[in-house]
Amino acid sequence: MNTADWPETLWIVRHGQSAGNVARDAAESGGLPVIDLAWRDIDVPLSDLGHEQARALGGWFAQMPEHQAPQVILCSPYERARQTAASVAEALVAQRRADGSDGVALRLDERLREKEFGILDRLTKVGIRQQHPALDEQRQHVGKFYFRPPGGESWCDVILRLRSLLEMITREYAQRRVLVVAHQVIVNCMRYLLEHLDERRILEIDRQGDVPNCAVTSYQGAQARQAASPLDTALEPDLVNFVAPLLQTHTPVTRAPDEPAGAKP
Repeated sequence: MNTADWPETLWIVRHGQSAGNVARDAAESGGLPVIDLAWRDIDVPLSDLGHEQARALGGWFAQMPEHQAPQVILCSPYERARQTAASVAEALVAQRRADGSDGVALRLDERLREKEFGILDRLTKVGIRQQHPALDEQRQHVGKFYFRPPGGESWCDVILRLRSLLEMITREYAQRRVLVVAHQVIVNCMRYLLEHLDERRILEIDRQGDVPNCAVTSYQGAQARQAASPLDTALEPDLVNFVAPLLQTHTPVTRAPDEPAGAKP
């Protein structure tokens, strides 16, 4: 694949803090087995703070010169990601109207959806141990990269659908500036693919800490770097879990996980 097939810039962002993140924190800290949520996972909205984080992120992108700002936003269909992406799109559109320039396209893609937890959905670590002890033992033995809960996905399953997404990005958005808004596991699995990592390295990154809400990870293409690049470095890492958009507006940074902690191989 030629370096010209890749985007000029690719940003990958986790959604803002969600009501689910808040509920998971409360359940885990209280030692409860089940996360108290009335919504389906796909319908969980942003918290009030999550909306604030999304607005801060949108303001940061809107400050970019037009020739550097996103041209298209690819978004998970889950509500918390949609709300985050909408805030960014609204800020970009408002800025571009003021400048008399073009808008930004916002497109949903189901391949960016949250990792599916199957039978373990809404359970805390305590709940998994209590209700599914055999699965918990298997999960600890296999590790989160390969473990697939009944009805759910492993990280490998997520990576498989993201390979398809990246093929589409190179086909439809070559030399454009693309923003992806999704979930914590998506951010890490995209890093696995784009940085040519292996299981050990991506789980080591995962153990170092959760991806902050509305944190920015970005990659620059060869054209943006004004340099040629071999195939395996067509996109070079630029920012990793960058939270300056929040810090600049004194918006609290949050790092609540989306899933129970996995095995630590």
